[in-house]
Amino acid sequence: MEILTFLSAPRLCQNLVCALLIAIPLVTGLYLLVNISYLLVLSPSEILSSDAMAVSWGNQVLGAWAWLVPLAVALATFGSVNGLFFSGSRVCYVAAREGHMPRLLSMVHVRRFTPAPALMFTTAVALVLVTPGSFNTIVNSLSFLGWLTYGTTISCLLYLRMKKKKNLPRPYKVPIIIPAIMLLASLYLVLAPILDHPQMEFLYLFLFLLSGLPVYFLFVYFRCQPRCLQVATLHLQLLLEVAPTTKNAD
Repeated sequence: MEILTFLSAPRLCQNLVCALLIAIPLVTGLYLLVNISYLLVLSPSEILSSDAMAVSWGNQVLGAWAWLVPLAVALATFGSVNGLFFSGSRVCYVAAREGHMPRLLSMVHVRRFTPAPALMFTTAVALVLVTPGSFNTIVNSLSFLGWLTYGTTISCLLYLRMKKKKNLPRPYKVPIIIPAIMLLASLYLVLAPILDHPQMEFLYLFLFLLSGLPVYFLFVYFRCQPRCLQVATLHLQLLLEVAPTTKNAD
């Protein structure tokens, strides 16, 4: 959803619907087939004791060619990182263009037409998050923050659908039961790990999200723009060879 603004405007709805109708059933089917193969090959005790079911499955099915499984996982990781890098930087780019982040992040390279500052900012944040923590901590934290964000977004969608149904243009929409189910799933995935294994890290993550409120009111709502930030934006704009973009009125 973060890259909708980069789709061709005349066929935006058609492109989005086609992408969803192809991608979601395909990925869901592949996941189901993979899990069915795990259940057919591995016993319940092997599944519970295995640190990586794909590797255990490969050892039993592929034999000497079991090394193909971790290789395939590594290649899939590169594809996933590429997609997240592409979409995550566009979130910063669009947020900055709407005035919710520093103006520099809404600029693009004057020759390559890529949001270079947003890409660099996303990379820097990722490196900061990866450096001090363990793999399990990072995965659990991102899962908690991700589903909490999804649930909040879907709640806003339901509010707009119920309270302002006739006032907002909707090029496409889905039955309201679908976001309702997604909201319930988000609530479960947020609350289940807290109830199952409470940790102080969840409180820290929630406080980290709340820390964005004073930043929002200070720099976005009250439009406080320090002089030093404007000077830094000017110098970085010259250094990175980026320029502001214009929003499409359509």
